[in-house]
Amino acid sequence: MLASILICCFTCLAMIASIIFFPRLKIGKIKLDTYWIITLIGATILLIFGQVDIRNVGSALVADNSVNPLKILVLFISMTVLSVFLDELGFFRYLANATLKRARTGQKKLFLYLYLTVSVLTVFTSNDVIILSFTPFICYFAKNAKINPIPYLAAEFVAANTWSMALIIGNPTNIYLATAYGLDFASYLKISIIPTLFAGVTAFVALYLLFRKKLSEPMRAEVEQVEINDKLSLWVGIIHLVVCTVLLAISSYINLEMWLISLCMAVSLLVISAVLALVRKRKPIALFGALKRAPYPLIPFALSMFVMIVALSENGVTAKIADLLGSDLSILKYGVMSFLASNLINNIPMSILFSSIIESANGAVGISAVFATIIGSNLGALFTPIGALAGIMWSSILNAHDVKFRYVDFLKIGITIAIPTLISALLGLWLAVTVAV
Repeated sequence: MLASILICCFTCLAMIASIIFFPRLKIGKIKLDTYWIITLIGATILLIFGQVDIRNVGSALVADNSVNPLKILVLFISMTVLSVFLDELGFFRYLANATLKRARTGQKKLFLYLYLTVSVLTVFTSNDVIILSFTPFICYFAKNAKINPIPYLAAEFVAANTWSMALIIGNPTNIYLATAYGLDFASYLKISIIPTLFAGVTAFVALYLLFRKKLSEPMRAEVEQVEINDKLSLWVGIIHLVVCTVLLAISSYINLEMWLISLCMAVSLLVISAVLALVRKRKPIALFGALKRAPYPLIPFALSMFVMIVALSENGVTAKIADLLGSDLSILKYGVMSFLASNLINNIPMSILFSSIIESANGAVGISAVFATIIGSNLGALFTPIGALAGIMWSSILNAHDVKFRYVDFLKIGITIAIPTLISALLGLWLAVTVAV
């Protein structure tokens, strides 16, 4: 037990250190994220020293159940491809620009419109896609308007990681935890909607109170002209995303697994886009861009963390944690602990760990602990950059645009916004669970 704990703890600490101090490794012209390489090394060490039974890992990877990590990865990457395809065509940038044009007379109006736009788009795509799409746009817009970009960047980041709780597809942690408990699209939404609304409203109020003085300053907006040249491909992408979302919503009624639906829609998009490009004698630039930007490092990262959690489970560690947490006040305990754990080991490893802990609790904590952990995995991103991959990506984009935003600055905003939002979300969850019962 001790050896597996030490290896896992050292791996997680090394991963955090890599994210902070050396996030990328450059080999010639190739740049590699270091976080997944470190976790892969940790998982390999566990296997070499016999701290985990490779047969159990293999059985889990081929198991015909909803918690199969390969199925979850297929679902997330397929949904990401559908969303990024639209982003490559300029769809999200076009919507953001159209929204900002309506608010160019004042910062407060602009702030509200931006928050609402990001919130709505996040619900139907994912937090990572929105952050990748909107962050560069906000940096450019703020520079042109000669305004401080921090309030808008904070609003974007908070909205993306708050409203991502609404649907099961909003965050890979939602997918993993919900499917581990056997929740489908509709049953997930039934519980998630109330805490998401509570959290979303609280987050906006906290953001406005924090930045209200800066938002009172005048601005001279120079909105860029954004046009979508390939409207046919755009409609192909929109139809695929809408159809996929609808099918996911009714997946339990048509007896189709969500990973299979998303995979079929992604393959359909790729085939149709390739055929269109061939017929029109054009390069499928959006298609290549979507495939290039798919989060492939998440595959070795998630699988490596899965191996580590299997090792901890086999050695009785997760069962001991479940005993320590107990079954009373599960919403508060699991919500707060998952929130804090996300900022120690990142929200994806935390979700894999807590899924095993909840399973070890033998159903005593029930659906309350599952959704409390989902809340912690999403809102944990608001506290420190370590909380989620979204925070790491966001910080790297800001550095690329010479926007100064230190770890301490992130923490200040995190304390001001994340804590009241977490409390509000857990209160909303308690109400949702009470009503459901």
